[in-house]
Parts: sequence; C-alpha cells; structure tokens
Amino acid sequence: FKQKTAYEIRLSLVGSEMCIRDRITEDHIQTACDELGIDFATEPHHIWTPALTLWTFLTQAVSGSKSCVAAVARALVLRVSLGLSPCSENTGAYCKARAKLPVALLSRLATHLGDELERQAATDWQWKGRRVLLGDGTTVSGPDTPENQAEYPQPNTQKRGLGFPMIRLVVLLGFATGALVGGAIGPWSGKEVGEMALLRELLDRFRPGDVFVADRAYCSYWLLAALQARGVDVAIRLHQSRQYDFSTGRRLGHDDHVAEWTRPDRPDWMDKPMYHATPKTLTIREVRFRVDRKGFRTREIIVATTLTDATKYAREDIAELYHYRWRVELSIRDIKQTLGMDVLRGKTPAMLRREIWTHLLAYNLVRQVIAQSAREREVSPRGISFAGAMQTLEAFRVMLQIGEGESWVEKVEALLWAIGGHRVGERPDRCEPREVKRRPKSYPRLTRPRATRRAELMTAEDKPVS
Repeated sequence: FKQKTAYEIRLSLVGSEMCIRDRITEDHIQTACDELGIDFATEPHHIWTPALTLWTFLTQAVSGSKSCVAAVARALVLRVSLGLSPCSENTGAYCKARAKLPVALLSRLATHLGDELERQAATDWQWKGRRVLLGDGTTVSGPDTPENQAEYPQPNTQKRGLGFPMIRLVVLLGFATGALVGGAIGPWSGKEVGEMALLRELLDRFRPGDVFVADRAYCSYWLLAALQARGVDVAIRLHQSRQYDFSTGRRLGHDDHVAEWTRPDRPDWMDKPMYHATPKTLTIREVRFRVDRKGFRTREIIVATTLTDATKYAREDIAELYHYRWRVELSIRDIKQTLGMDVLRGKTPAMLRREIWTHLLAYNLVRQVIAQSAREREVSPRGISFAGAMQTLEAFRVMLQIGEGESWVEKVEALLWAIGGHRVGERPDRCEPREVKRRPKSYPRLTRPRATRRAELMTAEDKPVS
C-alpha cells in the first residue's frame, strides 16, 4: 500500500522529530502475522489482507456506526481514495477474514504500542521519573447466545433468557500517557476469576522500577509480595479488613509509620512451594491522610506502600500519588463509553475477545495521537480530552486518506494542533444528579424470554401488525 495512509493503520499519522514515531505499520502487522502463523489473502488479487481487515475492524471500534455494512463501506471508500479497485459491498468476505485474526495478534499490537508510548513519555509527564501503572477492573456484556453464556455466564440475579453474558476485564494503564500496557479477560463469576486472579495473569507486564497504584480491592499480602519480588513498588489503599495502629512500628511522622505484615495462611489457589517461597513478613509503610472538600464529608484514607524512604517520598507525595488512581476510572470510561465497548456484538466468545482487544488497540492508537499532540502543544497528554480527540480524528479521517507529501503532512499538523486544543475542563466540586429531564420513548421491560413472548403474540387474537 501507499506510504502515509490509513491503510497502514497510521492513526498516529507521522514520524517527525516532534512526534512519537508510529509503531504499527503494514510491516509490523505482517511480521506479527508471520510469527503467529497467520496465513491468508496471500495472492495479489486477494483484497481482505490482514492489514486491511485490521484497519476495517478498528474503524468499527472508533466509529459510532459499528455495523459490518458500515465497516465494509469505509473500506470501499478507502480503496477508491487510494486509486485501488473497489471491494464488494457485501460483508461476507470481511466477516470471514475478521474471524481469522487471532486474539494473540490484537493483544500483541495493543500492548506493544502501550509499552512504547510509556517508554517514550517525557520526564515531566511521569511521577518522579518513574513509570506508574494504574490498575482496576470493570465488566462488559455481550449478546445472549448459548456459546457466550457457556463461557461468560450471566449474573445469577438475572433470570434465564432475560440476562446477558458478563465479561470481566482487568487493565493496567500508564499514568504518563494513559496508554494500556496490559489486560486480562475472564468470566464475571466462577472459581478464581475475580480481579485479583486476573491481575496475577498480568504480573509479567510489570518491570523493575515500576510503581503500581490501585484501590483497596488489590490490597493483598500475596500481590504485594509478588510485586516486591519483581522490584515493583506499590501504593494501594489499605483493605478495610486489615487492622492498623499508628502507635506501633517505626514512626516517620504524623500518621506515617512503617509496620511489619505477617504472612497469612495459605489460600486455596496457592500451592505449597509458592507459599513457602513467599516471605514470612513484609515491610510496609502506612500513610493516613484526610480529604476535605467543601460540601462533602471528610474521608480518611490509609495507603499501604513499599515506598518506605520518607526523605525521598514525603507523606504528601504518597497522598498525591494515590490521588492519581482516579485517572484509571476516567480511562475505563473512555474505553467503555466514548469507544462504545460496554455492549459488545460478537456472537461467540472468540469474537467477543477479538472485539475487546480491537477496542483496546484503537484506544491506544488514539492515545498515541494525543501524545503527539501534547508534544506539539508542550502540555501533558492527561490534560487533552479523549472524546475531543476521537471526534477530531473522525472529522479528519476521510481527508487524510487522500494525498501524500507536504500537503498530507500539513493536514496532519492541523489535526494534531486541533486535538491539543480540546482540554479537559477544570470543574472542582462538581455535583450533578443522576437523573434526566428529557424522557426518552421507552417500551415495557421484557419479563419473559423473547421466544416465549413472540409465541404469545403470534397466538394472541389480535396479532400486532408486522
């Protein structure tokens, strides 16, 4: 394909000295496909190559029109704009090609891009020059098919035929750029499928020197020990069931001390060799601070951290670091709401996983453009609106498919400058009711399986007009 086109999945667009260089080109895709044994559309006349299939799949993730008909139409427009023969408007060939993209390819591209974004982050974007990873979990739902229900059962509070498969997702996001560097997928319920179990699958995503920040659900002796063994520091809110006493241990200041945690009994999921390899005690610093906001009740927060050097990491630094944890909630909102990943469309578990990782790859590509714009504007990428970047990219998408050379670069520069102008608003103490004034048209809720209600309607005396 031609250089400097969206055909190469270049949502990041350019590679000049002012920008983070693009990391996903057709060559990257082909190399990954070769290593993973992906072999389809190898003849010159074949249209749905891995690169075009992935590009089209990504447009479904970032567009408000997520149907396959709309996706194939975008691919048709792209080929025509590049001077290539148009593809068929039928969706069959695309859907077959999309089903050949393995999850391993999508996850590899997404996490590789996230790692590169965090690695190239400017020092002033980081916290004390260290890579900080924010962790949290969420859930998404999929279509109610037998295959999806078998692998991702619906919550047991929902009646059979009236619920939807629920998928749990745990993510690791970089603080500097907001990029995703790791993700794990599992059922919402079942044995060893909780957030902690999924996070243990991501331990290899951590590097020595990282700092992990999470809420109290992750305050586990076993997790802290595992991360400490990898040279990773933590700052996690103390779990509500763990006792603390600031009058004991080594005092570092007011509401600040170092305590010894004792190894608890072996949990069911851990084997004996792993248990005995875990240290019998951990040296943990506990910091207490209060959050006072006008109009809100005062909250007391205790953070457990392995950053025990009080001269290097003051109590206020720990409080500031934990305060950044909220950013992971905002990023998950960007993924689920702005990208529309909260309700998936795949009819099989394999397609659900492809959808999730395609959305996560699209999220990182948008984050890459934001990082480039931040460098151009000399601001932090955390201050640029993700939704604003998405809307600007969509507006520029078709225009950037046409042309090359200096005129194309000028369009890219205009795009980056425009994205940098969409700033996240400062709205301290904002309080809004979770209520709507304009009432949308609504139908009664389905209280029995759809097949049952359909049969009832068809046998009723007054059948509805079709």
